[in-house]
Amino acid sequence: MASSRNLFEDFRAEAFRLETLDSYGVSRLEGHFRAFLNGEPQPEDFKNSGWVSTVRNAVQGGKRMYRVHILRRPLTDYLRYELGWGYHRNMAAGEEFFILDTTEQPNPLAGVGDFWMFDEADVQVMHYEDDGTYIDSELLPQGSASEFIECRDVAMRHAVPFGEWWEKYRE
Repeated sequence: MASSRNLFEDFRAEAFRLETLDSYGVSRLEGHFRAFLNGEPQPEDFKNSGWVSTVRNAVQGGKRMYRVHILRRPLTDYLRYELGWGYHRNMAAGEEFFILDTTEQPNPLAGVGDFWMFDEADVQVMHYEDDGTYIDSELLPQGSASEFIECRDVAMRHAVPFGEWWEKYRE
C-alpha cells in the first residue's frame, strides 16, 4: 500500500477526486480568498503553487487527474473562488473537472464524503470539520476500492464537464 505522502507521485494511470463540500477551510488560503473577493488579480504564488506543479508533472507523464464536485446553486463565495480561480488554474496544468449540480436533481451520492482514488486501488478518505476545515485523511486498506469505483462511475454519469457548466451558470 502506498503511503498517503507518495500517492500523488506514485499512481500509474489516474487519480480521481470527489468533492462534496460548499466550503473548505480557507485559513491557509486567506490572502488568496480575500484577493478574489476584492476583485484583485491572482497572486503569483497562487498561480504557481506546488499543486499546479504536481498536476502538470502527472499529466505530462501521461497520467489523468480529474474530479467531480457535487454542488448546488447559488454558489457560496468559497465555491465561486474555487471554481473561478482554482479550477481554471488547475485546468491550465491539465487537471479535468466535472460538476454534478443537484440544484434541480436529487443527489445520487447523498451521504458520500470526499475522497481521492488512485488507479482504482488506493482510496484516501478525507475528513473535515462542519465548517470545511480539513482534519485528516485515512488511507483505506487494499481491496476497499470497489464501492468508491461505483461512486466515481455514478458521479461521472450525472456530471457535466466544468467548462460547459461554467458557461451556463457562472456567477
